Amino acid sequence: MKLKKLFKPMLASAVLALGLAGCGANEKDDNPEKATPAPEKQEEKVVNVYTARHYEADDEVFKKFTEETGIKVNVVKAEAEELIERLKREGKSTEADLFVTVDGGILANAKKNDILQPVKSEVVEKNVPAKFRDADNNWVGMATRARVIAYSKDRVKPEDLSTYEDLTSDKWKGKVLARSSTSMYNQSLLASFIELNGEKEAEKWAAGIVKNFARQPDGGDRDQAKAIAAGVGDVAIMNTYYVGLLANSEDAEERKVAEGLGVFFPNQETNGTHVNISGIGLTKYSKHPKNATKLIEYVTGKEAQEFLSANNYEFPVNEEAEKPELLKSWGEFKMQDLNFEKLGEHNQKAIAIFNKVGWK
Repeated sequence: MKLKKLFKPMLASAVLALGLAGCGANEKDDNPEKATPAPEKQEEKVVNVYTARHYEADDEVFKKFTEETGIKVNVVKAEAEELIERLKREGKSTEADLFVTVDGGILANAKKNDILQPVKSEVVEKNVPAKFRDADNNWVGMATRARVIAYSKDRVKPEDLSTYEDLTSDKWKGKVLARSSTSMYNQSLLASFIELNGEKEAEKWAAGIVKNFARQPDGGDRDQAKAIAAGVGDVAIMNTYYVGLLANSEDAEERKVAEGLGVFFPNQETNGTHVNISGIGLTKYSKHPKNATKLIEYVTGKEAQEFLSANNYEFPVNEEAEKPELLKSWGEFKMQDLNFEKLGEHNQKAIAIFNKVGWK
C-alpha cells in the first residue's frame, strides 16, 4: 500500500534549542560568593520506541519527526505482552522511552504493571481530549477504531440492521461471520458488554452469535470480509480500518471485496458503537523524557493525525484533524461511553464466557 503524502512543509522545530539554558554557565560571575549554576544536561538527540503497532504509516510519521526535529527515532517491534514483560525485566536499565500499543485493556495493563509514568504536556492535553487519555496521563490515545457490522450490499439492506444484540436473532441464523475468540478485538468488545450490560447479558449475546455463525471462526477481519464476498455469510463483526485497507489495497480482488461491503454503526439508539484505542505512553525509566514527550506531541498533532487517518484508516483523536473521504462517507456516529481501563478489567471474564459458549 502506497502511503499518501499529506504532510505540509513545516518550520524547523524549536526542539533544537534544548539545553540552551546552560549556555552562559562559563561566564565570569561578579559575585565570587555566588556559585555558578551547573549547565542543564542536554539529552542525546534520540528517542527509543517499543511498539506493538506494526504499520508503515507509523514508520513514516517517525521519519517525518526526525526530519523536523533532528531527533532520531529507534523502533523495536514485538507483540504488546512481550514488550510489557521486557520493560518489567529491564527495569531501570531499559533503553525504551515510549511504549505504543493497540487496545485500551493492554494500555491499562501496562499502567497496572508500573512501567509507565505521567506525560506532562499542555500541548498533548490540547491535542487529545480527556476521554482519549488515561486519567493520570500514563498513556495518551493516538488513534481509534470502531468495531462495526460490515454487510453485503447485495443481500442486506441497512434498515435490516440495528444493534449488536439483533445479530443473535433468528433472521441472522447461518449468516454471521467473526474471527476467533482469541482476538483481542473480540475480547474487548465482549468486555465492553460486560461493563455496560452485565455478565449475564454478555454471555447471552456471545451464545447467540455462536448459534448464528455462518462457519466456525477462521482468519482475521479481512478474511471475514472476503467470506461475505464469497457468499459464505451476509454480515461480519469487524474493525472499520480493515475496510479502508481493503478499499485502498494494491490487490484488485481486495478492492472488489471492499466495493461490495457496507459499513453499519450499531447501537446508535442505545449504548453506541464499540470503539477501541491505540495509545502511547512514556516509560517509567525513560532516558530521554523530553524527546519522548516531543514525539507524543508530534504524533497527536493535527498534521500527523491526518496522515495516520488517511493511510491507516483509523479515526484521529485530535478533533482538529480532518478525516479522509472514505471515513467521512460512513457518517458520524455515537460511540460507547466507556472507560478504556474496563476493557482490561473484564478481559478474563470475557475469555471465560467465550470458552463457556463455545466461541472458538
